[in-house]
Amino acid sequence: MAALTAAATSINGGHLLSPPFLPRLNLKPHPFTLPSSSSSYSLFYSLSSSISAAGSSSAVHRLRVSARSGGKNSDDDQIVDFSSVRSDKVRLIDEQQNMVGIVSRSEAIRRAEDSELDLVVVSPDADPPVVRIMNYDKYRYEQQKKKREQQKKSAASRMDLKELKMGYNIDVHDYSVRLKAAQKFLKDGDKVKVIVNLKGRGNVFLEKAIQLIRKFQTDLGELATEENNNFARRKREEITERFIYMIIVPNKNVLQKTQETPKKKSSTAPNEVSATV
Repeated sequence: MAALTAAATSINGGHLLSPPFLPRLNLKPHPFTLPSSSSSYSLFYSLSSSISAAGSSSAVHRLRVSARSGGKNSDDDQIVDFSSVRSDKVRLIDEQQNMVGIVSRSEAIRRAEDSELDLVVVSPDADPPVVRIMNYDKYRYEQQKKKREQQKKSAASRMDLKELKMGYNIDVHDYSVRLKAAQKFLKDGDKVKVIVNLKGRGNVFLEKAIQLIRKFQTDLGELATEENNNFARRKREEITERFIYMIIVPNKNVLQKTQETPKKKSSTAPNEVSATV
């Protein structure tokens, strides 16, 4: 690479491989085929220069393909001959995203060279193909960043469903354990399905089970809101399941206020004496 740079800069005192084009050279073995038509890919011209055998310089424009086919690393770019692009005319969009209109292929390349930017093929199947002048590396970075942010938002908005089971005659200790667990799940942003089992002759105590599940909801207070249940809108004789349930979801407004409220630091004044001995 150093020898190539020296040779390029020594001819006629020119800077044939000046930045930002020099870092974009790819000296990997030359591939000869484009990705299949079923692959989703983006195309752009990486502008570079080459030195002819006679010692004079001539521009050689190449087409870089970022493959997006499944199972392959989309960051590995390949270089193929610009001759693969057959159209003599293109519809050009400039770096300000303004529609320039239909221009010759050479004119589009010249504008990209003058701006020291890339010429991206936005729609290769259009007639003529639609191309856009841009900094492709910056564009790809911004797109990847946006994708990561969307994935984070999607993960944050996705709720897991947690289940808590108890009998209609649960004791006080076990009840408090499940109540604390429900509070934790809700604060973590998860849904909670509260199930009260009706074993054996439990259907006889259906009303008691409903009162229990309502009490559970009341004890959670404003932390949760009811999403649905399997007993409220049905007649008692229609409930044939051996359990009843209620699905509750976090109250986002309450959780947000809780997170925004700073915790007060407890401090003991120097002149106070603890009453504990």
